[in-house]
Amino acid sequence: MAGAQGKPPQSGSSAPAAGGSEGPPPEESETVPKKLCGYLSKFGGKGPLRGWKSRWFDYDEKTCHLYYSRTAQDANPLDSIDVSHAAFDCKADAEEGTFEIKTPGRSITLKAATKQVMLYWLQQLQMKRWEFHSSPPAPDAALDAAPAGNGPALHLELEQEEAELEEFLSPVKTPTGLVGMAAALQPGPAMPLALQNISLKHLGTEIQNTMYNIRGNRQPQGTVHGPPRADSPLSGEPQRQEQPSPPEPSAPGKDPADSPKPTAKSFLTTNLIQKAKCQNSFPLFAEGLSRNRTAQEKALALEQQVLELTKELKSQKELVRILHKALEAAQQEKRASCAYLAAAEDKDRLELVRHKVRQITELGRRVEALEQERESLAQAVSLREQQVQELQQHVQLLMDKNQAKQQVICMLSEKVTQDFVQPPQQPPVSPDAADRNFLSQQEKMEHLKDDMEAYRTQNHFLNSEIHQVTKIWRKVAEREKALLMKCAYLQAKNCQVESKYLTGLRRLQEAMGNEAHESSELLRQLIEEALQWEASEASADGVELSPISEYDEYGFLTVPSYEVEDLQLLAKIQALEVRSHHLLAHEAVERPLRERWAALGELTPSVELKQLLRAGVSREHRPRVWRWLTRLRVQHLQTPGRYQELLGRSQACRHPAARQIELDLNRTFPNNKHFTCPTSSFPDKLRRVLLAFSWQNPSIGYCQGLNRLAAIALLVLDEEESAFWCLVAIVETIMPPDYYSKTLIASQVDQRVLQDLLSEKLPKLMAHLGQHRVDLSFITFNWFLVVFADSLISSILLQVWDAFLYEGTKVVFRYALAIFKYNEEEILRLRDSLEIYQYLRFFTKTICNSRKLMVIAFHDMNPFPMKQLRQLRAAYRERLEAELRELEQFKAQYLETRASMAPVLPEGCTSEDEGEGEEEA
Repeated sequence: MAGAQGKPPQSGSSAPAAGGSEGPPPEESETVPKKLCGYLSKFGGKGPLRGWKSRWFDYDEKTCHLYYSRTAQDANPLDSIDVSHAAFDCKADAEEGTFEIKTPGRSITLKAATKQVMLYWLQQLQMKRWEFHSSPPAPDAALDAAPAGNGPALHLELEQEEAELEEFLSPVKTPTGLVGMAAALQPGPAMPLALQNISLKHLGTEIQNTMYNIRGNRQPQGTVHGPPRADSPLSGEPQRQEQPSPPEPSAPGKDPADSPKPTAKSFLTTNLIQKAKCQNSFPLFAEGLSRNRTAQEKALALEQQVLELTKELKSQKELVRILHKALEAAQQEKRASCAYLAAAEDKDRLELVRHKVRQITELGRRVEALEQERESLAQAVSLREQQVQELQQHVQLLMDKNQAKQQVICMLSEKVTQDFVQPPQQPPVSPDAADRNFLSQQEKMEHLKDDMEAYRTQNHFLNSEIHQVTKIWRKVAEREKALLMKCAYLQAKNCQVESKYLTGLRRLQEAMGNEAHESSELLRQLIEEALQWEASEASADGVELSPISEYDEYGFLTVPSYEVEDLQLLAKIQALEVRSHHLLAHEAVERPLRERWAALGELTPSVELKQLLRAGVSREHRPRVWRWLTRLRVQHLQTPGRYQELLGRSQACRHPAARQIELDLNRTFPNNKHFTCPTSSFPDKLRRVLLAFSWQNPSIGYCQGLNRLAAIALLVLDEEESAFWCLVAIVETIMPPDYYSKTLIASQVDQRVLQDLLSEKLPKLMAHLGQHRVDLSFITFNWFLVVFADSLISSILLQVWDAFLYEGTKVVFRYALAIFKYNEEEILRLRDSLEIYQYLRFFTKTICNSRKLMVIAFHDMNPFPMKQLRQLRAAYRERLEAELRELEQFKAQYLETRASMAPVLPEGCTSEDEGEGEEEA
């Protein structure tokens, strides 16, 4: 890049002004060296050798590194600077030509010969950094090659970036002889001491370069990093370009103190005098001040009178109060005397005298207390008087100061008035002093202009640096995002390939059966290796793929622990498929879903919220959403302090269901680390939640299955009280009544409703199961009782619960139908009832594609009206209750028949009563 710099400091008047450059002419661009290299001074060293050191810098376009050595002829560089991750800075108040290159690891201070050379290096380094980040990556053998059409697009992008940089800072003209390969012909800058220029940090490299130069094997010119030039002479007179000296300020053409200053001063004086005469402000100043002062004194006197009258009023009120007290005392004394005279006996008079003595004693104590109070008040008054005296002295000082200031103001006002009316005669200024004055002012102005230009240049460069670094950061972020997506895609493909390999081994094992074959031993070894193989062990080339984690984010085992070898292989296949679906759906589904949840704001019931809940809630938003859903269900039941009250009741009195709760605690989710770890707090939390619920709903107390419902709520909400109200919402508001009663009548009704819906939605599957006499209620009863808590993998299970807490039990029917639809083909392949039952025990764990299952549940199963569900429930509940009544009748008839029959003992048998009588005898 070449061009003209806006007003360089060492150039003459031929350089165009900043911002007016139209770009370099075509012939100048041909002289720009393709190689970015040259001598710069680098600040470094330690101790007495710390200072500027001359270094030869050479930029390598392949690595985007700036190598430097002591001279241009050195064979090995001392070190390098990573320009690709560097930022550049130049300070206006620093030494001329000084700039900094800041990398993540260090900061390097460099100094160019002139300001123009510094700006040229900074602009070129910016462009090189942008070229490196904009260039396409090198083609990889394992990946597809880049398209051939990237060249023109890259060239156009670089031209656009160059044009954008020109908007901030005009292109700098190439300094002839100071950069490029021509600079290698010239000797390096002379240093005061030869030892000062040697790098002790890289002493080994210095020795190698010195020995290389002594042997005479170095190239005549150029550097190791650049291409050597054989046609250049070995030695010669270096060509130096003389730099023009900065222009000196021109001498003034005529004496500057002839007429302008006196004329301006006399004009200003005349103006001020006329203004003073017109406004007449100064003669009236004292009179106006005296008027204001008289009004202020009157106001102060009136305020003083008001204060005195107020005090007098208070004293009069106090006097009236004292007189009232004296009158009251005299009246009491009179009443006492009358009572004494009216007394009939001496005993009564003696009692009155004693009463008076007691009153006198009490009054004496009060007088002593008042005397002490008076003394304390006297001391306080003395302290107050001292403070008042101090404040009066301070006020007097302030008044004296104020009076002195008023006198000074009056004197200054009079002086100013006299100066305007009769301006003082100034002594004539000598021409030499005026010249010196003018030159010093002009010199200061020139310095200020230079500083302004330096700060303007610095501002333009820093703006261009911020602009380019921001664009590079965005490009790197986009590239990183693309690489992460590609890595996730490759990991998913790797999991799919491994899953297919394990599936092939499993099918081969099924095909071979138990037959003794030569390859059976090899197949067994392959299966064992597959079960023990992890993705991290396969990365022999150092490319580490993310292995399958043992537990998921909620603590569930990702690979179920099966004892049967065939099921272990199936569990490994399932874990790989889960990992594959998660990686493929992470960028395409989960990230947009998280963004939608983050932008949702306050939760309100709506169609949009229903669709979002069906798609699933992201992990960071799920606790907040579940708390809102729970509060929506139980706000009419929820009261402050209710949970603590129930906990206190459970501690005070043992509930009959406490023993069963303790037994079920150890059976809750044996595949979750939070409920199997001895140091975990979750079992204690679960115990308290279940005990509180047993007191909340005595009609149910506790039913097997409630422990898993409460455990799911605890894993998501992590708070006991929130999990308790979530359990209350499920049992008392979402599920039908009698769902968890002793008869489980509502649960049995739902199983019959499910059979009816399966026959309607999946007739082929139900015909197949009916042919083999398979009763699905053995499998599906637990699905409904614990809302799939033991059946689905955690990611799909929680997605089901997201919709279930909002829409209700209809979601459970939808997903139950979707599960059978998802695995319909696999079930239809099975031809034996035992094999079908064995497959149905764990087939829900093989479902990995949550999006596919959701689409089946909420789209393929439509129409699914709630009215139809209510009608089926009502019809089957009526039939079930009739069957239960009939069963109760059979039971009653049996008991009556049994009671009417006399007990008959076989011959030779003795009754218990007879045996007891014999023993007593």
